[in-house]
Amino acid sequence: MNKKFYISLLIVLLTLLTACSAENANSSAEGNSGEKKKEVTFLSNFPSETLDPHLNYTAVRAGITETLVRVNQDQELEGWLAESWDTSDGGQTWTFQIRKNVTFQNGKKVDAEAVKASLERNIQVSEAMKTALKIKSMEADGQTLAITTEQKLPQFPSELVHPNTAIVDSTLENMEQEPIGTGPFKVVSFEPNSKLDLERYGEYWDGEVKLDRATMTFNEDANARTTALQSGDADIVYRPAIESLEVLKSDQSIKTNVVSSLRTHLLMYNSGKETFKDPNVRKAFDALIDRQAVANEIMAGQATVAQGPFLADSPFSPDYEKKQFSIEKAKKYLEEAGYEKKEGKMVKNGKQLTLKLMTYSYRPELPLISQVLQSNAKELGIAIEIQQVENIDEYLAEKTDWDLATYSLITAPRGDASYFLNSAYMAGGAINPGQIHNDELAKLIEELNQTSDKERRNEVSKEAIQIIDQEKLHSFLVHPNNFVAYKDHVLNWQTSKSEYYALTKDLDVRTK
Repeated sequence: MNKKFYISLLIVLLTLLTACSAENANSSAEGNSGEKKKEVTFLSNFPSETLDPHLNYTAVRAGITETLVRVNQDQELEGWLAESWDTSDGGQTWTFQIRKNVTFQNGKKVDAEAVKASLERNIQVSEAMKTALKIKSMEADGQTLAITTEQKLPQFPSELVHPNTAIVDSTLENMEQEPIGTGPFKVVSFEPNSKLDLERYGEYWDGEVKLDRATMTFNEDANARTTALQSGDADIVYRPAIESLEVLKSDQSIKTNVVSSLRTHLLMYNSGKETFKDPNVRKAFDALIDRQAVANEIMAGQATVAQGPFLADSPFSPDYEKKQFSIEKAKKYLEEAGYEKKEGKMVKNGKQLTLKLMTYSYRPELPLISQVLQSNAKELGIAIEIQQVENIDEYLAEKTDWDLATYSLITAPRGDASYFLNSAYMAGGAINPGQIHNDELAKLIEELNQTSDKERRNEVSKEAIQIIDQEKLHSFLVHPNNFVAYKDHVLNWQTSKSEYYALTKDLDVRTK
């Protein structure tokens, strides 16, 4: 009897040990010395073909690279690799003091010359950043970097928040696979669009890095991300399936975090096409979108209706006329544009209004929104062909055959309207594939770019946004929430409103 008792006890102990091991499979592992290593697996919907920080955000999100300036949770600017900055002439010549105690992950000291070389590479490989930064010349002296821009840019430091301005050791090659930055984690291995393995950079300048290792994996399928968290294959999941949030909240081993985002889902019009040069056609499509239904049904309540490009409580958001979903109103706008409904088809000059709408699965709600628009348009006899592509930015930039596109972007990542207004409505803007040009709007944006007084900037921004709203240069649909779910052994996780930062030096796990 005693023998049976001890065998039973042994089985129970082995079962408990196995359970404990499985519970912490992703948060800790035994090192060669027997010391437990702290690690996490972060699963996101951000596919990454390259780690080149001047072309992709992943290096900043993964804590590999850092920028001169960053934004905090209140969307205020603060120094990161630059400890201070100043301008002597109202915004054309800027002097940045680079921190003295920073090294790249290969041990090289970060001085002004290294920062200058990194920014030179940045504007060489990225036409979008070249347009945004407008750098005319740079002079490096010790830890002091002087930058002269082509024109006065009172908000120039905010441009250096952009993840694509991250500072790297630009003397090295293989930037796509193994950039050498200044962040708390350095690259161990990288499989494009699949997996990124990281380890702690022991000489990190800004204090102790809590984790020993981290893994970033990518999966565009929201349901697969949810399952990975529930099964323990991932510790942190960015944007699990919306419909799974209530189930995840009821699981005591999982925490959820939902914050309002600075992101806006919108409908783009190709103003290069004759059809969309008529504002009545744009107004018709704006009326064909039931924003409340998108927020409630497609986004399961995890979004707020957008009246414009920015959150309604932003200091640069004007008062809007409330958007109204009305198929009858859309029909009237189309009639004003010269269309008429004949035999169930919306026609002009004998030809049916037939359009091509582009979308992408990276944000799964966008194809669903496209289908709703397609269905509403069909009631008026408008034929819409929906085409889904892998890389929407590449397609819209290279092709001219599209008419409409559902799109999503962070409109105010730096607490100011200028980034979005310049990018979306100025010639050469990084997100102006629809070839939008409006003289009155362009003049206001130019004035904004030359204005340093904050209150005046907000007033000019409001005037510009009112033109965008009246002309329906875009149709803004909803502001989606950011939501993250993670295991309860994960410590110090903070969901970034800007979506720029994920793995930080403070991220930690509880081990047993």
